Amino acid sequence: MRTLARWGSTLLMLCASTLAHATSPEQTASALLDHLQADRTTTAEAMFTPEMAKAVPAAQLRTLWQSLGELRERGTPRTTTHEGMTLVVVPLTFAKGALDAQIVVDAQQRVAGLMFKPAAAPAAPAPPADAPYRESSFEVPTPTGALPGTLAMPTGRGPFPAVVLVHGSGPQDRDETVGPNRPFLDVARGLAAQGIAVLRYDKRTKVRPQEFAGRDFTMDDETTDDAVAAIIALAGAPGIDPAHLYVMGHSQGGMLAPRIAQQSDKVAGLILWSAPARSLLTLLPEQNRYLLGLRGQISAEEQAFLDTLDAQIAAARGTADVPAKDLPLGLPAAYWRAFEEVDPVADARALKQPILLLQGGRDIQVIDTDWQLWKRGLSRQRSVTFRDYPSLNHLGMAGQGPGTLEEYASPGHVLPQLIDDVARWIKERS
Repeated sequence: MRTLARWGSTLLMLCASTLAHATSPEQTASALLDHLQADRTTTAEAMFTPEMAKAVPAAQLRTLWQSLGELRERGTPRTTTHEGMTLVVVPLTFAKGALDAQIVVDAQQRVAGLMFKPAAAPAAPAPPADAPYRESSFEVPTPTGALPGTLAMPTGRGPFPAVVLVHGSGPQDRDETVGPNRPFLDVARGLAAQGIAVLRYDKRTKVRPQEFAGRDFTMDDETTDDAVAAIIALAGAPGIDPAHLYVMGHSQGGMLAPRIAQQSDKVAGLILWSAPARSLLTLLPEQNRYLLGLRGQISAEEQAFLDTLDAQIAAARGTADVPAKDLPLGLPAAYWRAFEEVDPVADARALKQPILLLQGGRDIQVIDTDWQLWKRGLSRQRSVTFRDYPSLNHLGMAGQGPGTLEEYASPGHVLPQLIDDVARWIKERS
């Protein structure tokens, strides 16, 4: 489990774990929610393991629960067991939206982890019968097994220009699903309807997480290598124009898109969508401070969490051998230290391919500071185009007022203008 908010897609994540007087994981999960709902957070904390109690004291737990709003309904729990730990997922309906409480219970009926995520969306609807494209399964071959994906292919005569979509951080599915929202599905179908083929695939950390357990890995193992493999596979697909293949990376995927182009000779251009220009270890505390400050003054317990995060970041940036559990998000030192070597602006500046950059004005994860760094770093490049959208959040969806994580739980769609701008930019180069 990982600590607080994974900035890629998770709404809120807390981790850690103590004794609960229950006879089954489902009863433990139910008792925990009873205590939280009744504002008995000290009693809830007593159910945690020592590690969880240290990471999430009662005051911080109370703040988290209150931030979710009024609880209106609990659904039927679902359970899965792995290596002595049971994951209990309880659907919750709050006044602000539907969430899943993911509660990890150990063999001693102690709470070892707690995560609140936007409720899983229902199955995506099939394309309209009269859609000017078709969708089919498409596997991305890799040395350790294929990654499942979907190819949206325009109808009519090809060959067609094509796009590979590259996910943000976290274990993302092919639609980059966040609660009821599927930004990659919107983009894929929107571009395919305009004559551009789009490949989206499930991220390795989503479908093959066992490959990362207990070992060092880097962003190349997680993202870059698979994106390169997807480009190669798409280039050889029938109906695809291999001379006009584009990479569209969202968030962390946009940060790594120049690196992907460096490692593939088949990329004709890049679309960087809400891409960080700075180190992830710089963004992580910035994001957490913003989120914790939304409710007003940061409490002593929240400040203690931020201080711990700062210490973890310092350790990640050091050279000592530090276990992953003592580093941000529980990720290994090799991951953070490799990412610290990435300068996405310099990588993009060194490329000859055209680049389109897209940024939302209400993005709370990749903010205007990053946007200005991109503009300063690339404004003299004649092949670079900038598009900003004042009303959009990190998912490319419109709203009003300061951005919050809560809006990720409300259904929406990527702004059609953003998709149209991408389609127009690709067609001008194809």
